[in-house]
Amino acid sequence: MTRKLVIFDCDGVLVDTEMATNTIIAENLQRHGLSIMPDEAHTLFAGGTMKSAGEEATRRGATLPDNWLSEIYAQVFSRLRQGVDVIDGVWELLELLADCQIAIASNGPMEKMAITLKPSGLWDHFAGRIYSGHDHGPKPAPDMLFKIMQDAGVTAAETIMIDDMPSGCRAAQAAGIRCFGYVADGDPTRIAGTGAIPVQSLSAIASALDLR
Repeated sequence: MTRKLVIFDCDGVLVDTEMATNTIIAENLQRHGLSIMPDEAHTLFAGGTMKSAGEEATRRGATLPDNWLSEIYAQVFSRLRQGVDVIDGVWELLELLADCQIAIASNGPMEKMAITLKPSGLWDHFAGRIYSGHDHGPKPAPDMLFKIMQDAGVTAAETIMIDDMPSGCRAAQAAGIRCFGYVADGDPTRIAGTGAIPVQSLSAIASALDLR
């Protein structure tokens, strides 16, 4: 298999931000009339945009103020500035991909990625190859992936995607990109029907790509 570009999702693939983010969202929505637990927030909102999360919360009974997006981002960013962990195996996989182009495709805003990626050095490692759905269209639409491949000068057949959410896996499927669905909890059901290959560790991706 020809491999010239590997595209990483950010949250849940490079850095462990999801529990902290989902806890903040759940606590916030409780104050706005929607009783929800962090694991429910993960099921309902993970992989989407904060705007879509607000729209779904409203449909479920939350009464959100006009400035809710600014409010929730301020709360989430404040929590993330306290620090997040890098996902196990990230640096080892990146070292094995030294001969390959790499990029990030996230539905999160650039400001959030700067907060979560800079302390570990991942921001600098991916410098110039970090893409946000806020700028290029969010997953599951494939537009952001097409933009990344165009900038890298590669085809879908030469590209690999790593994502942990259905939206990212579906974007890869729509773009014709082979995708690994990172399911660290061992439950591949959330990516069922997306065409993604379920893996439980990043080291398993290295083995599948014959990098070891």
